[in-house]
Amino acid sequence: MDSVSGVGVLDKAMVVLRSVAAAPQGLAALQETTGLPRATAHRLAAALELHGILRRDADGRFELGHELVQLGQLAQSRFSLVEVARPILSELRDQTGESVQLFVPVGQQRRCVLSLETPHGLRWIVPEGSTFPLEVGSAGRVLSGEASSSGWLESVGEREAGVASVSAPVADHSGGVIGAVSVSGPIERLSKTPGKRFGAHVVAAAVELSRST
Repeated sequence: MDSVSGVGVLDKAMVVLRSVAAAPQGLAALQETTGLPRATAHRLAAALELHGILRRDADGRFELGHELVQLGQLAQSRFSLVEVARPILSELRDQTGESVQLFVPVGQQRRCVLSLETPHGLRWIVPEGSTFPLEVGSAGRVLSGEASSSGWLESVGEREAGVASVSAPVADHSGGVIGAVSVSGPIERLSKTPGKRFGAHVVAAAVELSRST
């Protein structure tokens, strides 16, 4: 088979997964539908089963695993969160004139799932998809559960020298923190008290997003 990604074992694993997605299959059927050698098809299916991506049904055939349910639900919730957040964060960027981000927790890290840049030439760029520790930075501390009476947390040069930020939590219907809205940029513009400048704006955006999820 031709490699799509350049990582042969991954491409073959995806062929196995998509084949099983079409219909539950025993090893003989899996070998036939994938065109893979019997040993390769079995090895990949067994590995996917070990990770919960595949499982065995009552007849011993390979079937889609329960881990996919959780991953699919997470993917759907995060994509919908991003789409709901985009107009809200666009307005926040226009109000503040600074870069804005939406972070979500991923294990012991946080991932930027939406990043809108300031029109200023001097800017702090956070690429979408990038990950950072939870222990540092205003967004990380928000996602770690740290709270304040003002509703926002700020950081100044905490994770990156010369950068300041202010963040507020996004909550789900049960009150759990599922994300953090942030405004970030050079200290020379946000000052050493970014919360005083933009905290109210960030909190308002985070509350609106929480109500919309």
